[in-house]
Amino acid sequence: MSKSNKKKNSTNTNIQSILEQVKVRDFYGTRKIFFTLSAILMVVVLLCCFIFGVHISIEFKGGTLSTYSYSGSINESDIASLAKDYLGTAVNVQTGEAFTGEKEQTFTLSFSMKKAFSSEMQNELLGKLQEKYPDSNIKALETNDVAAKSGKKFLAKCLVAAIFASVVLILYISWRFKRISGWSAGIFAVVALLHDLVIVFGTFILCRFEIDSNFMAVILTILGYSVNDTIVIYDRIRENQNLMPEGTALPKLVNISLSQTMRRTVRTSITTITAMLIVSILAVTNNVSSILRFSIPMTVGMISGCYSSLCLAPMLWTAWKTRAKKEKAATTEE
Repeated sequence: MSKSNKKKNSTNTNIQSILEQVKVRDFYGTRKIFFTLSAILMVVVLLCCFIFGVHISIEFKGGTLSTYSYSGSINESDIASLAKDYLGTAVNVQTGEAFTGEKEQTFTLSFSMKKAFSSEMQNELLGKLQEKYPDSNIKALETNDVAAKSGKKFLAKCLVAAIFASVVLILYISWRFKRISGWSAGIFAVVALLHDLVIVFGTFILCRFEIDSNFMAVILTILGYSVNDTIVIYDRIRENQNLMPEGTALPKLVNISLSQTMRRTVRTSITTITAMLIVSILAVTNNVSSILRFSIPMTVGMISGCYSSLCLAPMLWTAWKTRAKKEKAATTEE
């Protein structure tokens, strides 16, 4: 038997082994459903921005931070409502701990208003808080003003970090998978990431969470989490390209690769999503809204990342490559 026949038989054996190991699903055939679903989600996020508005934290727009110590238990929602009624502006409440000689429980009011938070207003608000919780020994610790200019600088730096991370991802994926695509794989991986980030942004809007440092932390975390799944899928496509006969249609190659990696991707996502759900449940049980502002968007971002890695990035890339191949063939015929 000639070497070419041996190689052909070996290739056929590898293909048969691949097809027997997994039930191949037609992901590419349903790509229009995925694209339509993503487009609808983008429109929903846009509508939520107009309906609910975008609440930006004073970290980014400037405002006042007023910290108090207390003992016993308090209700963040009740305090936020009381402070809002007195100050006439939206107030965010975040609990924590301080070390002033000894460990103390604290809560911080963050708000932004046109007039100054005078000492008279501080004393009156403290009196109302003490009247609301007479047994909690509430004391004023400190009040600080956050300049709007410094907040804008912080937001700009966060955005620069996100853009820089995206550029690095494009360059890395383009270099790593240059044998199967080059730039297009990296660009569509980042397009899928942008889809995930928009979904996370929509979660903040829909849940009426402020756009703050939690938002940036979630974004940067999802960037790494989602692109990891996409890279695994691209890697499997590259491996199967070497196993499949030359000239195998790209949609078929991608369908096989996605079918092989789907179980792994879904299982990994379920594990991490379950952990975030447990954190969210504990936060709700203990009335810690500050943790919810991280755990809920993270959960939604992980679900979106799993979806975009399987159903968006590979589909966009395959559609682009297939169209480019057809246009090239048409040009050659002419």
